Amino acid sequence: MVSGAPKGENCQVDMDSKAGDLFSAEDAQPTGTGGAGIMAKFGFPKGLSPSVAKEWFDRRRLSIRPWAGFVDQRKFSKPRNFGEMCQRVVKNVEIYNSNYTFIFLGLILYCIISSPMLLIALAVFVGAFYIIHLKSMESKLVVFGKELTVPHQMSLAGAVSLPVFWLAGAGAAVFWVLGATLFVIGSHAAFRELEGSDIEELLMEPV
Repeated sequence: MVSGAPKGENCQVDMDSKAGDLFSAEDAQPTGTGGAGIMAKFGFPKGLSPSVAKEWFDRRRLSIRPWAGFVDQRKFSKPRNFGEMCQRVVKNVEIYNSNYTFIFLGLILYCIISSPMLLIALAVFVGAFYIIHLKSMESKLVVFGKELTVPHQMSLAGAVSLPVFWLAGAGAAVFWVLGATLFVIGSHAAFRELEGSDIEELLMEPV
């Protein structure tokens, strides 16, 4: 009696072909998710994909006002009263928010570059997070009955590298960056005159 099910070598060949189909289907990714697939292969968590940071960076970069007008000394004057100063600060923050963002990032970068210990502390944090993330991919990390998610892994890496940040004077660096940012941005926003063209352009931008 002849059975319809494949036997022997035929069965092995059939299973191999199905396995090949499975692997080919797994490798076939939509073109829109190519970046996520590459990140997954290198072991990076999806929540930290650089595509998100790049999209945010591009949006900010495209909305930057011309730097020549931003620092034009002819546009600066002392406000007549406290009310005018407050009005300038509010409007200028709305108009030049992207410029101010890049100034803030530049101050952070300067602070990190000028302090080798901060660079070491950041390297320790990144290394600790990467090791913890690799361990979580090999087997689930459970603490107090709960699985460690990516934010929890980052918190654990921060706790591990906290002594190094303390030795590097990270607290003083943070206060320096915040103080310098408030001084630079506050001074510019308070003394930069409001122009009708800037306000009209701001009102015309889509919300």
